[in-house]
This record gives sequence, C-alpha cells and structure tokens, in this order.
Amino acid sequence: MSVKIIDKLGLITLSEHKIVMVRSHNKSLFYIPGGKREQGESDEQALCREISEELKLDLIVGSIRFYGEFIGPADGKSDGTLVRIRCYFADYTGEPQPAAEIAELDWFSIHDLPRCSSTAVTILTRLKKEGLIK
Repeated sequence: MSVKIIDKLGLITLSEHKIVMVRSHNKSLFYIPGGKREQGESDEQALCREISEELKLDLIVGSIRFYGEFIGPADGKSDGTLVRIRCYFADYTGEPQPAAEIAELDWFSIHDLPRCSSTAVTILTRLKKEGLIK
C-alpha cells in the first residue's frame, strides 16, 4: 500500500519569540501558514502567492531562506495520509491578517502546542530547542 503525501510550503513568521499560526474555517487545529505549489511554481513563487492570499503579506523574494522539512500525519485525514512541509523564513511588508480560507490567526508560544496539528508541534518544538520561540 502506498502512502499519500501532501506536499506543502510554510512560512515561519516570528516576533518577540512567538510564531504566527493559522486555522482554516471548519478546522479546530492551528498550523503553519502556507500551501501547495501550483504546476510549474518554484518553492519561492508558491510561498509568495500562498502567503499573499492567506496573510496579505508581500514576501521580499531575496530574503527567503530554507529552514527545514517536516513530515507528519495530515490533519483531518484518517487514512494515514502524511503532510510534508518545507518551511522558510522571509522578510515581508505588511502586517499578518487572516484572509481567504484562514478563519483565525494568532501568535503562539511553546505553551500553545495543544492547539496545533501534530506536524506544527514538531516544528514549534524545534524552534523552541533553537531558542527562536519561548
């Protein structure tokens, strides 16, 4: 049996040792903002498009830098589907605000793990270990 993997990109947005997390309409858990590539898009192109759509931020393309790749169970999928998220840091213009399918945006610390998807928990745990969030 082959495992289905959802391939996504995500933006790590930090301020005052907290990270922006988002929740979609009809979902209960929060996750790293971002989304899937469209045909022919590079990681950078897809990340810029998704973050503009979801958070109304304009990423500064030259500042985009890879952080890490994380794999875990896909939220809301009971068939063993996994999500692989390639995470990036980037500078941007604007202030994060929920748009499109995003119902809610919040700044999380390590104490907010119970509100996160399992893959987000892995990412936040690494950020805490590296002293990037508290």
